Amino acid sequence: MTKKFIVEITGGSVRSFCWLITLVPGLVVLMLAAGCQTPSPLPPTAQHGTNVTESLTLREGDVLKISFPANANLNKTAPIRRDGMISLDLVGEVKAAGKTPKQLEADLAELYSTQLLSKEVTVEVQSSTIPVYVTGSVLRSGRIVSDHPITAFEAIMEAGGFDYSKANMKEVEVIRQEGDHVKKFTLNLKLIMEGKAGTPFYLKPGDTIYVPEKFQWF
Repeated sequence: MTKKFIVEITGGSVRSFCWLITLVPGLVVLMLAAGCQTPSPLPPTAQHGTNVTESLTLREGDVLKISFPANANLNKTAPIRRDGMISLDLVGEVKAAGKTPKQLEADLAELYSTQLLSKEVTVEVQSSTIPVYVTGSVLRSGRIVSDHPITAFEAIMEAGGFDYSKANMKEVEVIRQEGDHVKKFTLNLKLIMEGKAGTPFYLKPGDTIYVPEKFQWF
């Protein structure tokens, strides 16, 4: 009887143990799903670069479309000259470079206030150029001019692409002058070449992209 009792308990224990083995992984998965799940963050539009949705600062070379809804005869397309000025009917020379479109709209509304029944003025950037510089281990170093927001990777492709025999794609530098300060950003662009998702780094006018050479053993 004792032997039979032990066998039954042992068998029951084995069956219970096997049942627990089957059940526990499912419980663990449910617990992890309930306790460890976090909301997925929204993908940013740029990494350390410039957000393409932020307020634009007008600069030399931009072409502006200036509209007066109540006085269509004053509508004009005006390029910003090298001195930062635009030329408009009735008011003459107006400083545009360095301002946002909203700031220029306010300035024009004030300048035309005595000549218009409505102070409504809209300023749109019809076209814009973004000059950047690419140097280092690329096929064609030099100045790249884009008429749309451009990423560091796209600028390198415009320069002919990487010199694969030399380029260190993991430590690409973007050098940016902001007032009296120089900022440097290091990008791992090899991830993009490997087809891995990454956050695009949008460039600002005047940025310099430097692709260093990879270390070689001799």
